[in-house]
Amino acid sequence: MTHSDPKTAHDAAVLLRAGQLCAFPTETVYGLGADATNADAVLAIYETKGRPRFNPLIIHCADLAMAETLAEFSPLARRVATLWPGPLTLVLPVRPGNGLAGIAMAGLDSVAIRIPDHPVALAVLAAVGRPLAAPSANPSGRLSPTTAEQVRIGFAGRVPVLDGGPCRAGVESTIVRIEGDKLVQLRAGAMSRNAIEQALGVKVAVAPKGTALAAPGMLASHYAPRALLRLNSTPRAGEAYLAFGNGPEFAGPVRNLSPRGDLHEAARNLFAMLHELDAAGADMIAVAPIPDEGLGEAINDRLLRAAAPRD
Repeated sequence: MTHSDPKTAHDAAVLLRAGQLCAFPTETVYGLGADATNADAVLAIYETKGRPRFNPLIIHCADLAMAETLAEFSPLARRVATLWPGPLTLVLPVRPGNGLAGIAMAGLDSVAIRIPDHPVALAVLAAVGRPLAAPSANPSGRLSPTTAEQVRIGFAGRVPVLDGGPCRAGVESTIVRIEGDKLVQLRAGAMSRNAIEQALGVKVAVAPKGTALAAPGMLASHYAPRALLRLNSTPRAGEAYLAFGNGPEFAGPVRNLSPRGDLHEAARNLFAMLHELDAAGADMIAVAPIPDEGLGEAINDRLLRAAAPRD
């Protein structure tokens, strides 16, 4: 290991302001942070993750004032921004001269922004004083990390990580694009469409499948363990099993996302349990059916991407 992990938000900010990478916790998953105004630092994110250059990054802001320097906020966008801090990313038109490295936006005329709802992340952002690009702190296409130890394992100790304990949401942010007077969900996530609609009194449409890559996390094959997945299945001999609710008895490796059928608990456990089953060594993980409602929409989205054919 060529570095020592930062112990405080100030320590992490020193690394980030110097153009280095540093992973830190958010309420969703751990992010691989870099100064979003430093093109070399942002490029290091892509290189470290092995991430395709056409896949844009979410920019994390300390507050709304910082976000407003980066993007154009319509009146509807300001209404949606009342849900910040939180696991919600807004895709907005770029504000000219915003200072962001162009590579962070992957050449698009829009930018994906959020304010995380985690005291450590907010302390790091405040200490840096600049927006941070921070995709999930894992090799591209692999499972997102919900603990500092998973970050260390994923990058073999090459990336400094500020330990803030396990992430409470466990799946990434919901991504919504504002199109005139409409809200369109580009990626399901930790804030359900129902919650957004109830809070704002505005309907949220779902982007059709095959929508152009306008936001992070939209690649077909993503969030994948090394093992293959069979969805909506019961386990067979030699497989591992990711259960939900009351599942069949099974002698192989088993994790239950939520024995009581709680979708919040299931979302929180999803990546951690896939990590654990992957480590058990089975070549196939059977996954129980998950209700496609509320947070189940985000869980099923991640499972479908994890099960997609690999490039």
